[in-house]
Amino acid sequence: MEEKNNQSYDVNSLTSLEKLEPVRVRPGMYIGSTGSKGLHHCVWEILDNAIDEISNGFGDKATVILNKDKSVTIIDNGRGVPTGIHPIKKKSGVEMVFTELHTGGKFDNANYKTSGGLHGVGAAVVNALSKWLEVEVSQNGKVYVQRFEYAFDKELKKDMPGTPVTTLQVKGKTEVTGTKVTFMPDSDVFSTTDFKVDIIDERLQELAFQNKGIKLELRDERKEEVIVKEYYSERGLLDFIEYLNESKTPLHPEAILFEGERSVQGINMYGEVCIQFTDSTTEYIASYVNNIPTTEAGTHETGFKTGMTRAFKEWAKKLNLIKEKDKEFEGDDLREGMTAIVRIKITNPVFEGQTKTKLGNNEAYTMMNDLAYTKLSEWIEDNKTLATSIINNALDAAARREKIKKINEAEKKKIGKGTAPLAGKIAVCTQKDKMVNEFIVVEGDSAGGSAKQARDRRFQTIMPSKGKIMNTEKQKLENVLASEELKMFNIAIGTGTLDNYKESDMKYDKIIILSDADVDGYHIRTLWMTYIYRYMRPLIANGHLYLAQPPLYKVYKNTKNGEVHKYAYSDDELEKVKKEIGKGSLIQRYKGLGEMNPEQLWDTTLNPESRTLFQVTIEDAAKAEKMVSLLMGDIVEPRKHYMYKYGEF
Repeated sequence: MEEKNNQSYDVNSLTSLEKLEPVRVRPGMYIGSTGSKGLHHCVWEILDNAIDEISNGFGDKATVILNKDKSVTIIDNGRGVPTGIHPIKKKSGVEMVFTELHTGGKFDNANYKTSGGLHGVGAAVVNALSKWLEVEVSQNGKVYVQRFEYAFDKELKKDMPGTPVTTLQVKGKTEVTGTKVTFMPDSDVFSTTDFKVDIIDERLQELAFQNKGIKLELRDERKEEVIVKEYYSERGLLDFIEYLNESKTPLHPEAILFEGERSVQGINMYGEVCIQFTDSTTEYIASYVNNIPTTEAGTHETGFKTGMTRAFKEWAKKLNLIKEKDKEFEGDDLREGMTAIVRIKITNPVFEGQTKTKLGNNEAYTMMNDLAYTKLSEWIEDNKTLATSIINNALDAAARREKIKKINEAEKKKIGKGTAPLAGKIAVCTQKDKMVNEFIVVEGDSAGGSAKQARDRRFQTIMPSKGKIMNTEKQKLENVLASEELKMFNIAIGTGTLDNYKESDMKYDKIIILSDADVDGYHIRTLWMTYIYRYMRPLIANGHLYLAQPPLYKVYKNTKNGEVHKYAYSDDELEKVKKEIGKGSLIQRYKGLGEMNPEQLWDTTLNPESRTLFQVTIEDAAKAEKMVSLLMGDIVEPRKHYMYKYGEF
């Protein structure tokens, strides 16, 4: 057969990326994304190194500074990055750490018992994704400085990321030790370089709770008035659980707290758990490995759940709360209304992915299973009255679960697999390709009508929402499942809820919430996120949930060739668009989606080529859940505090 292509494939066809080039080419492999999440991940990488020093007994303070020029500085008073010259590499330790992947002092456990930054790529990755980065190390009575930039590399004869533009130089004397890193994220890499105070604030607060006795500080110097916030916790996880439950009513004032050390297959581990049951109808577990939040859980969290269920089931039988013939409660039933913090320190953590959101060590499962079972068995023996109450609540939850299962089965029989019950309410797309189809929930009948006209009917299904769905924060499961609007949503999506959730039955690739760009719209999408987080969580974990961003303004002017217009999605963007359109431009402020005609709605929020979508992560949804507890729970004080703090918003 004749060759169709004469191009040869040999060793000359292979491409080799030099030094830090791989990070620039595939940043998502190292920091997860190039959006806001990835931007803040760069701060976490440097901050993790500082916390590693502190938590291993070297130093007691770390500071994050948001600078006026939009760079960020992280300072610690640890031992400082090694400044000596490596005998083989003939480079300083500082240059190695910031220019070479997999270089660090955390691989052999000699310098750190436990560490969050175990991949040894964090500092180098941040350098690779920065326009410039400057390191200042205080050590041996001297202050050393080195600067790196995206600049010409003399060795490779081309511009390269993270290139040293100075050698490690001594700039003065000092009596202290520590490391100061300042970096400017590269706008050519990141879609946004705007650091969010609330995101960093929350992370520092968590770190202070996990490392009692250390001092953390956040300084925002970007505006005229410098904002300074300090973080310190005397009681650690007990303070943390009080913070998490500030908008809920605890069923027992004193939280359950236990800790312990174990060695499994030569790996040393320390675990600590804090538990408190509340009047909420759902569980919330915050889990961490070496101070890093594991938002996708992992073996340590699974081990804790297994050990806890085992302890309570055994004692339920010992206390004669369950007879041999009775149906037992499950772990989910036991954890209804529970808030828990599960943290582990481990010498050799195996994370799934560089962004460290899920722990994979089987040893951690064994350790936490044993720790939870042993400690909770002891606690139950000393607290039989409270344990009996928790077990009775679990039995009630199990009974409700069975009742709901019957309701679901009856509903399925009634509905079958057709979409007829949706007729007239939901405009269903024509094609059946669930890999590309989109399900769009639109706020309001008016906007819903426009969206039905504007959509691409081949792959976009529109569900108009009457307004605010039920607040599922304190509703019992049977009430939630009885909601007509939520029932309609569930039928349309096809996956089922809670234990009945089946990813394979999903009819759409994207679920998109489209609400007005105002406080009511924010409220509506928060309610939807909370419902989905609690009842269809895999939908978020598997990356199917999105928020559409409608524009705030249309800027336009009439010319001889017709109307010239652009849309602005924020006040800052409005100023840029006004300059682009030029003199004589007019501004239309949208009060809601209902003001847009179908053509405008298509251009701004429905057209995949021009719209702005935000993918919702588990972290986003967890924050939304806490926000709903805060804004619509029974506890007034935290809500008043929040409204005073963010009243302007």
